[in-house]
Amino acid sequence: MVPEYVARHHARALGPNQCCSAVVRRIDAPVSTVWSVVRRFDNPQAYKHFLKSCHLIRGDGDVGTLREVRVVSGLPAGKSTERLEILDDERHVISFSVVGGDHRLHNYRSVTTLHPAAADTIVRCNLQSLAQIAENMVAAAAAGENDVN
Repeated sequence: MVPEYVARHHARALGPNQCCSAVVRRIDAPVSTVWSVVRRFDNPQAYKHFLKSCHLIRGDGDVGTLREVRVVSGLPAGKSTERLEILDDERHVISFSVVGGDHRLHNYRSVTTLHPAAADTIVRCNLQSLAQIAENMVAAAAAGENDVN
């Protein structure tokens, strides 16, 4: 059973020819570490390895900011224009919608939420590379602490 505080950002009424999905990933890192990577609307290629580059078209990273991302070759698109819809640092929610590009995505919206769980973080999206990056950041920080002692 998905808690209400998680479901509120991931429930959507679907129309004809529409679909949705949710993927849950447990990451062995604190929410603050994972969020420091995820919240960067200007740098999604840091953890989304299918993206080649990103630049902000309008705005400075607040809600309403537009970005253009370029995807790696071999995918059925070259670029996508996306608008930041939600950036909630308190609840660890980020959402964007696709508003243009040379692809067939229409009415596409992505929502990522982070939730603390014991000693790690639950991420509602498909981000295996995010897990690797955040876990490496924690390991590097721990190694740095061990070097100081």
